[in-house]
Amino acid sequence: MDITELILFQHSEQRRTFALLDEIPRDDVPTLAAVWRRLEILLEVHAKAEELFFYPRLLQVGSGASDADSVEEETEDAIKDHNEIRDAIRSVGEHPTGTEGWWQAVTQARIANSDHMAEEERQDLADFRRHADLQTRHDIAVRFIGYENEHAYGIPPVDEDPDDYISAHR
Repeated sequence: MDITELILFQHSEQRRTFALLDEIPRDDVPTLAAVWRRLEILLEVHAKAEELFFYPRLLQVGSGASDADSVEEETEDAIKDHNEIRDAIRSVGEHPTGTEGWWQAVTQARIANSDHMAEEERQDLADFRRHADLQTRHDIAVRFIGYENEHAYGIPPVDEDPDDYISAHR
């Protein structure tokens, strides 16, 4: 098991779950609500697991990859992205499921998540693959998946201050 592969796999699951929403009839509110609830949990638990296990270690071993100037920049962007995704998820909850406002908020969550995943795959995961040995990648993956399974029914979303986060994990 490798944390970079696990994160990529979960990104695929997130993309697929957003796509499932596209395939559900717009008047099937119970199914839309159920699929959205599962996706909401997947997104938050995934983000928190990254914040607990992946990014602290990336800050220790990374140096910046692709178009990132530093590992601090990568991490700051990721934490900000997580907060944007959380904000978009909260916005979805302000609208009745299946309404135009709900769909607009879901689209904003999808855009925020897609942007984050693309940047993370291009920068953070590449940086980690270059600098973390296979045992470290395995050990983090085990802790990551354990945490996610312990919290399979969800956790409260809590925004992180990117500067405080970096200071605490440097």
